[in-house]
Amino acid sequence: MCGNESNCGCGAVAIDSGPAAADTGAAPRSTYQVSGMTCGGCAKKVTGHVSEITGVTHVQADVAAGTITVLSKKPLDTAEVRAAVQRAGYQLAD
Repeated sequence: MCGNESNCGCGAVAIDSGPAAADTGAAPRSTYQVSGMTCGGCAKKVTGHVSEITGVTHVQADVAAGTITVLSKKPLDTAEVRAAVQRAGYQLAD
């Protein structure tokens, strides 16, 4: 965490894991609320770990909203996403 959220302006950062699949309309899309993701560095860590889940094709983090949106080849197990977010040092909000 940057520790300077009120002054740095990084809260408006959105981090993208890379190019989306060509046919994103057919890919399962899930959005998760992430607690503690306050800057671009946080978002980069979370997207990196979630991108490693088998079947994930694209991850986008929105720091201002505190969310990640995940596209995948098949529906994801929330427990897998929760574990990846925890490995990054954050928590899925309940």
